[in-house]
Amino acid sequence: MAEAVQENRVSTVLGRKLGGELLRLRTRAGLTQGQAAKAITASTGKIAKMESGWVPMREPDIRTLCELYGVSAPEEVGALLELARIDRERRKAKGWWNDVSFSKAMREYVPLENAATAIKTWQVSFIPGLLQTAAYARSLRRSTVPGEHPDQTEEFVASRAARQQRLSGETPLFLWAVIPEAALRIAGAEPEVSREQLTSLLDWSERPNVTIQALPFGAGLIPGLAGSFNVISFAEPGSMDVVYVELALSTAWVEGGDSAAQHVRLFEETVRRALPEAESRAFISTLVKEL
Repeated sequence: MAEAVQENRVSTVLGRKLGGELLRLRTRAGLTQGQAAKAITASTGKIAKMESGWVPMREPDIRTLCELYGVSAPEEVGALLELARIDRERRKAKGWWNDVSFSKAMREYVPLENAATAIKTWQVSFIPGLLQTAAYARSLRRSTVPGEHPDQTEEFVASRAARQQRLSGETPLFLWAVIPEAALRIAGAEPEVSREQLTSLLDWSERPNVTIQALPFGAGLIPGLAGSFNVISFAEPGSMDVVYVELALSTAWVEGGDSAAQHVRLFEETVRRALPEAESRAFISTLVKEL
């Protein structure tokens, strides 16, 4: 569950990630919640809420707990402080996504995408959302949500275009996408939709903040074929990653350090089996010519 509610508090993905890190550090230091509470002049209940991601965390409290837990490395403390800052901003953030009727999973995902600095995406069946053309997004929506009212479909398409704004501007999101040949070959079904979508991928691939790699059928069976996922980063790579996992009928968040790291390694293995950037562009160009 991406977001939970308890009275007037909210447990967020980033809050739980930060809380899990603090719990890990406290456990490693061999300290109790009561000892942690005494250090920041708070109740044991507050420490429990902090470690479960129910409350936003103040910088002084995090610094005090880091000192108590024996964490002094500036980069480690800084990563926790940055995560807390982003979580506080995320809790009070208002953006265009507040006016869109997203699913529960996307209501949590889109603001995180907006706050992220980098995303690694592996999509088994579709072109990644941030790279979809309007025609492809419309075709995809009609096939996956049959019978939807046209206005809702157009709202979905417009939200895709709004999300793409993160790939532009002064501080654009860094996107690294690996796309299998199957997804490239059925990029919209209709030839014109496919041609436009594939050509758009070539255009995106020329941007310095966008990396696109194709995974041809010749790569064989790989572990990543089991499901799609996005690794979302908020600072230096690996320091504060959370993973959004997409399955056929459900989604899930991976917030634990080891589990997130496993997905990063899975992505790296997929990258290793995929074509390099230049070869990927040539491969996609060939697909365009075949249409």
